Amino acid sequence: MRYIIPAILAITVLLVSGLAFPASQAMAPAQNLVPENDVVMQKSVINMNIPADPKLPYGCVWGTVQNAAPGYPVDIEIYKNNKPVYFAQGNVTSDGSYQKYFRVMNVDHAGHITNIFEGDYTVEIFKYVVNSTSSATST
Repeated sequence: MRYIIPAILAITVLLVSGLAFPASQAMAPAQNLVPENDVVMQKSVINMNIPADPKLPYGCVWGTVQNAAPGYPVDIEIYKNNKPVYFAQGNVTSDGSYQKYFRVMNVDHAGHITNIFEGDYTVEIFKYVVNSTSSATST
């Protein structure tokens, strides 16, 4: 009984604060610093192999973006046998680098290992760059 009143007050505070601001004001979209018509997308495709006995429980996709469009992420899509298995976005740092870690295996409390990724994959990386000329097209 002693915890019911504080719980009700906490829920009330959460509900009232959620109603205080409309979603359009509370979650303003990130400002892109370059007009959209000056940004083009570049696509890179790489192959990735995850061994059956990985040394670490995670993998990583990393790289750099030359002439990165400020405010735009890198989109990463991983496919196995042309079927999508993982999608993510990674932030691009001020030097143009990015990295995205993902789990390749889980280990439970009993030490049982479950592989999430194993074998050969295709990774598609979509980079957003500032268009250096008005006649350039996306690749």
